[in-house]
Amino acid sequence: MNVRRLQLLSPLVATLCNLLVAYATYFLARVLYLVENWSYFSSGLTSSHLLELYGGSVVFDLSAILVTNSLYIVLMLFPFHLKETEGYQRLCRAVFLLINGLVLAANLCDAVYFRFTMRRTTTTVFSEFSNEGNLGSVFLTEALSHFYLVVFFLLMLWAMYRLYRPSGVRSAQFVWWHYDLAMLLSLVVAAPLVVAGIRGGFTTAVRPITISNANQYIDHPVEAALVLNTPFSLYRTIGKDVFVVPAYYADRREMESVYSPVHVPADTLPMTRKNVVVLIVESFGREYIGALNRTLEGGHYRGYTPFVDSLIARSITFKYSYCNGRKSIDGMPSILSSIPMFVEPFFLTPASMNHVGGMASLLAAEGYQTAFFHGAQRGSMGFLGFARSTGFQHYYGREDYCDDDRFGGDDDFDGMWAIWDEPFLQYYAQKMSEMQQPFMTAVFTASSHHPFAIPRQYWEVYPEEGLAMHKCIRYTDMALRRFFERASREPWFRNTIFVLTSDHTNMSDHAEYQTDLGGFSSPIVIYAPGTTDRQPQQLDKIAQQIDILPTVMGMLHYPKPYFAFGIDLLNTPAADTWAVNYLNGIYQYVKHGHVLQFDGQQSRSLYSLSDSLMQHNVLGQLPQQQQMERELKAIIQQYMERMTQDRLQIN
Repeated sequence: MNVRRLQLLSPLVATLCNLLVAYATYFLARVLYLVENWSYFSSGLTSSHLLELYGGSVVFDLSAILVTNSLYIVLMLFPFHLKETEGYQRLCRAVFLLINGLVLAANLCDAVYFRFTMRRTTTTVFSEFSNEGNLGSVFLTEALSHFYLVVFFLLMLWAMYRLYRPSGVRSAQFVWWHYDLAMLLSLVVAAPLVVAGIRGGFTTAVRPITISNANQYIDHPVEAALVLNTPFSLYRTIGKDVFVVPAYYADRREMESVYSPVHVPADTLPMTRKNVVVLIVESFGREYIGALNRTLEGGHYRGYTPFVDSLIARSITFKYSYCNGRKSIDGMPSILSSIPMFVEPFFLTPASMNHVGGMASLLAAEGYQTAFFHGAQRGSMGFLGFARSTGFQHYYGREDYCDDDRFGGDDDFDGMWAIWDEPFLQYYAQKMSEMQQPFMTAVFTASSHHPFAIPRQYWEVYPEEGLAMHKCIRYTDMALRRFFERASREPWFRNTIFVLTSDHTNMSDHAEYQTDLGGFSSPIVIYAPGTTDRQPQQLDKIAQQIDILPTVMGMLHYPKPYFAFGIDLLNTPAADTWAVNYLNGIYQYVKHGHVLQFDGQQSRSLYSLSDSLMQHNVLGQLPQQQQMERELKAIIQQYMERMTQDRLQIN
C-alpha cells in the first residue's frame, strides 16, 4: 500500500528527471561553446579554474532551466485528472522538447556568434537585426559551415526524446482526493524551490541574480560567456534599465575637475575649412595591418594590407589604438558622435532618443555639406536613423547606388549584405566630387564581413589563406587603394582630412589579439595630403574611436565649445591619453601603460600593456592605480548621468 501511494509522486519524480536531462543539454552545449572558441579562453586556463567556471555556471543554468520550463512544470504537476492520459503526456513531451530544443539552438548559435562580440547575446540583438531581410541566408550559411553543430543539435534532440520520462501514473488508480492532494503538495513544495532557483538562492538577502553576478567566478571578462548561458542573458535583459547612475561623486564640481566631456577651443586660430572624410571599414582590425605589427611573429609578419601599409607611411597613427565596442552599431556612435558603448549599444537603448549631435551636425552648422554612405539597403543596422539624428543631411545606400546608371546596379550586390566595396567606394568618390566644398562625409564598408566572400573575379587573385577573413581584408585593401587613386585625381583631395578606422575587430589568429583588451584593437589612421605625408609618424599615445571627433575638430581649429567623451589626440600630452571599453560587466581603462579592469564597484585586475597576453595581474602594486580608478569612475558617472538626463549636447 505504501509503495502504491509512493507512485503518486511519480509526476514529480518524472519532472525532476526530465529537468536533469535539460541540464545535461546546457552542460554539453557549454562544452561545445568552449571548444568552438578555445583560442579565446585557453590562455592561462587551468583545470581548477575551469571547474570554478563550470561550478559557477550551475546557478545560471538552473535559473534559465526553471524559467524556460515553468509552463512544463505546471503542466506536469497541476491537479488535473485528465493530465495522466496518454494524449496529455504526449503534449507535455512536445512542450518539453520544443522549449529545450529552442534553448539548445540558442546556446549553439551563440557559440558561433561569440567571436564577433566576445559576450553572450542579449535582447538588443532583436533590435540590432530588426531591419535585415537576409537573416535566413545568414543562418543557412552558418549551418552549412558549422554542420557539426547541426548534427550535435539533432543528436541531442533525439537523446532528449529517448531519455524523456513520462508521468507513469494513472489518476483512476487512486481515490480522487489522494491524487489531488499529492499533486497539490507537489506544487506547494516545487513552487518555492522554483522561485529560489530562478532568483539564485533561498534567503531574502539574495537579490535575483543578473548577468553581472557571473563576474564573481572569472579571472578575465571574456570568461563571463562561459559562466552564463544565452537564455539567461536574453530574459534577464528584457525591459531592464540599461543605464544606472552610480554615486561615486557626490560633488559634481569634483567630478568635473577629474573628467568632463565638454570641450572648449584649444586655440584662437581661424577655422580651417578642410573637407573631412571618415572611412569606417568593416571588421578591419589592427591585427591584419602589417605596418602596425612590426614586432609580430618575430618581425616577420607582413599582414594583409599592402595599400594601407603604404598609406600609414604617409599618415599619423598611434602606438595603441582601440575601438569602443564589439559591434557595427557600436562603431557609428563612437566614431561620429564620440559616444562609447557602455552596457549595451547606444542606439538600441532609450537614450538614443536623447538630443545627440556629432561631427556631422557640428560641421553642418558651419556650412558643411554632410552625407553618409552605406552600401546596404536603407534601414539596415539602423544606420539611416542614426545618421539623420546626428546631422547628416544626405544618406546614400544600395538603392541610391542602383539608381545611378553610371555604375553596375544590383549586379554589384554581394548577395547577402551590400554592394561590394570596390564599386561602392568608387561611387563614394564620385558623389563627393559632386558635392560643394567643404563637406563632411562618412562611409561604412561591408565586404570584410560574414560570410567572408569576395567577388568571383578575385577568387584566384585573393585565394583562401589562414583565416576566411584574410582574403576579404586583401580585397577591401585593394578597394581602398582604388578609392584613393580616384580621389587623388579630384580637386578636393588635397583639401581633405581622411580618417580610416574599423567599426570593430573580427576573426583572429594571434593570441595577443584574443585577450580582453586585444579584442578591441582597431586602427586609427589620419591622413592629410600635403601635411601628414611630409611628416608621417606613429605617436606614442593611446587612441580610441571616441577621440576621432575631438581630434578632427582640433585639426580644423573648430571655434566653439562642443560635447565629446573622447579627447583631442594631437593636442593632448601622451601621458594624458587614455581609452575605455566595456566587456561583460567589466570596464577596461587604459592609461599610464596599463589596463585597469573595474566591475563598477571595485577594481579586479591591472595589467601592463607590455604583458600582451594579460597573464600577470599587478593589482594593488602600482601607485597610479588609485588615480586611474578616480578617473574611470568620473567617466562612468558622467556617462550615466548624461544618458539618463539627456545632456549629450552643449546647451
